[in-house]
Amino acid sequence: MNRSILAACVNLTLASSVGLAQAQIAGTTTVGVEVSALQELAVGWSARKQILSRSVFNEKGERLGAIDDLIITPDKALSFAIIGAGGFIGLGRHDVAIPVDQIHLRNGRLVVDGASKQVISALPPFEYSTGK
Repeated sequence: MNRSILAACVNLTLASSVGLAQAQIAGTTTVGVEVSALQELAVGWSARKQILSRSVFNEKGERLGAIDDLIITPDKALSFAIIGAGGFIGLGRHDVAIPVDQIHLRNGRLVVDGASKQVISALPPFEYSTGK
């Protein structure tokens, strides 16, 4: 394992010295991100750190559930947040899809106006497609 970490560090060092952190090479096309872009990405916004697993509330401050996933349409638009709702310690919990335009950031909290635990629990459960 330490050898893998060392190899990755050496590869990053070598790649940065030529100005490109190469991830893969497919034919003659280099796939990767330029070093200047990596610096911008490092201070950018992360869905995993800033959205996923965050609680969602209604305007009264009642917790409705937590964001488990984000759905991106084939045209690369963010369309739905999947919220794990209901249940206690994982029992009776189900996932529901909420359009992202119904979720607002208010006072540092993700808020769905007009929602309640009953409304969220009554939504049909979201199920991932088993197709390709």
